[in-house]
Amino acid sequence: MAMFSTPSANMILVSSSSSNNNKGTIRLKNIIFIKLKTKNKATSSRKSSSLKAAAAASASGGGGVFESSRRVLEWDKVCDGVASFAGTSLGTQQTKAQLLESSSSFQESVRLLTETDAAVAMHTHHSSLIMDFTSLRITLVQSCIQNAHRGFPLLGSEAVALASIISLADSLQTNLISAIKQDSDCLSRFMPVSQMIMDISVNRPLVKFIHKLVDQDGSVKDSASPSLKRFREQVRLLERKLYRLMESLISSEMTQTSSLELSNVDGRWCIKSGTDLKRGFDGLLLSSGSGTGSIVEPLSAVPLNDELQQARASVAKAEADVLLEITHKMQTDLDDIENLFSAIIQLDVINARATYSISFGGTSPELFSFEDPVASQPTHEKWKLYLPRAYHPLLLQQHRKNMYKAMKDVSDATAVIRRRRQQAGIASQKEEGTYTRLSYLEAKVAKLKQSSPVPVDIFVAQKTRVLVVTGPNTGGKTIFLKTVGLAALMAKSGLYVLSSEPVKMPWFDSVFADIGDEQSLSQSLSTFSGHLKQTSDIRAHSTSQSLVLLDEVGAGTNPLEGAALGMSLLECFAEAGALLTMATTHHGELKTLKYSNDAFENACMEFDEVNLKPTYRILWGIPGRSNAISIAERLGLPNVVVENARELHGTASAEINEVIEDMEKLKQKLHEDIHEARRHLKLARELNRNLMVSEHKIRDHITTKRYRKIQEISDAGGVARSILNKKVRQHRVSPNLASKVDSMVASSSSQSTHKEDTIMLSTSDVEQQPQGEKKSKVVKAGDVVHVSKFNKKASVLKVDPSKGEILVQIGNMKLKLRVADVVI
Repeated sequence: MAMFSTPSANMILVSSSSSNNNKGTIRLKNIIFIKLKTKNKATSSRKSSSLKAAAAASASGGGGVFESSRRVLEWDKVCDGVASFAGTSLGTQQTKAQLLESSSSFQESVRLLTETDAAVAMHTHHSSLIMDFTSLRITLVQSCIQNAHRGFPLLGSEAVALASIISLADSLQTNLISAIKQDSDCLSRFMPVSQMIMDISVNRPLVKFIHKLVDQDGSVKDSASPSLKRFREQVRLLERKLYRLMESLISSEMTQTSSLELSNVDGRWCIKSGTDLKRGFDGLLLSSGSGTGSIVEPLSAVPLNDELQQARASVAKAEADVLLEITHKMQTDLDDIENLFSAIIQLDVINARATYSISFGGTSPELFSFEDPVASQPTHEKWKLYLPRAYHPLLLQQHRKNMYKAMKDVSDATAVIRRRRQQAGIASQKEEGTYTRLSYLEAKVAKLKQSSPVPVDIFVAQKTRVLVVTGPNTGGKTIFLKTVGLAALMAKSGLYVLSSEPVKMPWFDSVFADIGDEQSLSQSLSTFSGHLKQTSDIRAHSTSQSLVLLDEVGAGTNPLEGAALGMSLLECFAEAGALLTMATTHHGELKTLKYSNDAFENACMEFDEVNLKPTYRILWGIPGRSNAISIAERLGLPNVVVENARELHGTASAEINEVIEDMEKLKQKLHEDIHEARRHLKLARELNRNLMVSEHKIRDHITTKRYRKIQEISDAGGVARSILNKKVRQHRVSPNLASKVDSMVASSSSQSTHKEDTIMLSTSDVEQQPQGEKKSKVVKAGDVVHVSKFNKKASVLKVDPSKGEILVQIGNMKLKLRVADVVI
């Protein structure tokens, strides 16, 4: 045995001269090197994939006007919100990348929406088909596939993760098949998602093979190989020997110091001393420090530690061999495994879109295209854009987040009060403070419920190409533009639009937006110049299928020049520009374009002059009017100033404002009437639905009653037929014979000589007897009777009253007949 020191490790190494030990050490080093190399390559691959994904996401957003348009619309935040519903990390990345890229064709958008529809239907109609991928460790599966490509041994955790993803795919297929057996239309109703699930190749033998070799925690089972079991038993035996040895050494040293304890340094069992006192055993000093004690490997433990290291290296080699078997098993079906992996990621992306759409109460949009000859045309021909009660997704998301936080604060405060009540000696002042905070939090929740985002109704007529929106500052014009832009991007990307009613909208190839203050310090551009450059780029890149959103067009310069420039720009977009252009402005001149060009339409944001605040509702067909002077008057500005301002503003403008005010009131009254009509229509539909349900119940009740009556009549008829048949049978054998026999026995009880030889018969017992004759006659031995069936006379030889039979003789023949068969 040779000993040498390594200053860098501050320890003494002991190596065995045995060749077997050297081989085991070399093997262990090779295994460690392979795993480190694999890990570095996997890490490098993941970094490369991340960089490629980032580059793709950056490229998909486009440059210049495309990128800035999506930035001002905050489309990336919507993408983050949708991606957060994915169950796996790769699903999250892929969801965001696909949304940022958007679809490049109308057919692609329809395909994405069809996928989302199918996933939503699976969530809604079959709870067993809800796809949950949160339990998957997808990065381990990815590194598992990479190791299989290189032929490296897998990690145990990677093998378990692979088995989990295959088992999940198997469960999806099984549940889908079960649903199809219950309802054969499920396969077509959930297309194309159902087809994606059924196309997955599930390798069940591989799952069984992995579970046979590896535990759920990723450790290789002892039963995986005989050599692994033998080496592990050897490791346990050596550890027990070392434990007993160390325990005996520490016990022998307890008389001198009580600060000795077991320690493990790089897998070698050692003794750690808290002081630098003299020890009673020899050993190798592994580390020491002034005043901190030392760690010593006893010489008697060195051989056992060497054997332990050798045994552990053998265990690692045996485990690697077992895991390499799984690698070889994977390589035979590696293409199917990669396809399964890709399908699960794609299903996670589709499920994220569907879950987001369900969570925020979205509606599947009906897309149509004016340019695609094979595309569906709008079913609602009156409208180019029909978007009722639409919400801004980020406002709705933020409101829900605030509501969740406020309600959680209320729950936490309630829990604190409950916990303090259970404790003793709580100061009343502290309780009062807690109750005050709880009341404040509950009031905050109530306020948040009342201040939920206001939806907007967006109805753009088929002939309209440019919409001019006016209204006061902070009235919601910018939010209106962003709501439309985000709705178009969501529908284009396969997402539901956040609207409470069905949506019909055209497919836009691009959404361009100039919103906010666009300054370029690098190009020394002012706000006005920045807007002009952005608008110019939009005009250059927009097509006949584009949506253009311009905020405060013509602002930032002289009002007269700005109005003239704005009018010219909008007329240019109306003549040979985008499919639809929406612009907000404060310039009154732009409102007049509607009256000279049918391609223009006006709308304004409603303003509550009583409470002096916007309602965030939009009024269609009405140009907005200036509220500055009216607001100044209501805020108490001196009458002299107000009247002078009105004179300076001009009588004509005042008259126009009065007309606009009357139009607004009329529009508001019409809106209220429409709302009331909708309420009555909803009530009528509800009553009609209840009536139909009641009618259905009545019909069911009548049918049930009729069936019961028929059943009762049928049962009664059966009973009657049974009784009738019984009576007929009794009639055929003289039904009253028994009673007549009893009468005869009673009447003939005094006649001892003829008691057993006579029978009293009524005329009703003999069919051939005349109806008028009611006298009873007695049949006795020796009488001559007429036998109807033979049409002959016979002599009665014997009478059997108990059976109603007689013995007669016809010529030389003796017969036994019933009494009813003869006539006296």
